[in-house]
Amino acid sequence: MLPLCQFQEPSLYTVKAIFILDNDGQRLLAKYYDGTFPSTKEQKSFERSVFTKTHKTDSEIAFLEGLTIVYKSSIDLFFYVVGSSQENELMLVAVLTCLFDSLNHMLR
Repeated sequence: MLPLCQFQEPSLYTVKAIFILDNDGQRLLAKYYDGTFPSTKEQKSFERSVFTKTHKTDSEIAFLEGLTIVYKSSIDLFFYVVGSSQENELMLVAVLTCLFDSLNHMLR
């Protein structure tokens, strides 16, 4: 039997960050929910490295710096949702889909 300390405690803080980048990797919108990247400089550096890794791939998930990142592109925008490495990818994809569909519906 596994000790209980190996299981992650349930938390409402599933999402560490959400950001939207343009086709050049420039920030259009960003919201960070914890202190993983405390300064704007660190946030933009992280966003650049995420964009560099993901902008030419067709997958929908990436693992970078111990974080799970799900993303979606639409024409010239890239939508990213970031969670911890232990986070359930399906939960992060659900957040991403909700964000994407909501913005799509509002901007029609």
